[in-house]
Amino acid sequence: MLGNRPMSDWVAQYATSHQHPVNRLCHTFGIPLIVISILMGIAGIFYNVLLWPALGVFLLGWILQFIGHYFEGEPPEFFKDWRFLFVGLRWWLAKISGKA
Repeated sequence: MLGNRPMSDWVAQYATSHQHPVNRLCHTFGIPLIVISILMGIAGIFYNVLLWPALGVFLLGWILQFIGHYFEGEPPEFFKDWRFLFVGLRWWLAKISGKA
């Protein structure tokens, strides 16, 4: 799915378009919010009460992403290549572990 490129190349390219401190901060919070919202949405299949909060958390996460890219002055990478939708979490994990 990610082609012949190693994940480290994808993360490195992702990191180059996330240099502005506000963008990095927005992604630091936005990416985990999106992941949490997806998990909440899955749990919402069994507990309907979670569906609306999951949608709110999902939207908040994406709003933070786009606010960050406003400050970056560049569109999100996934506008150029949809596969970057699967790289953000790996970048976030690298960032919080001090590797990005």
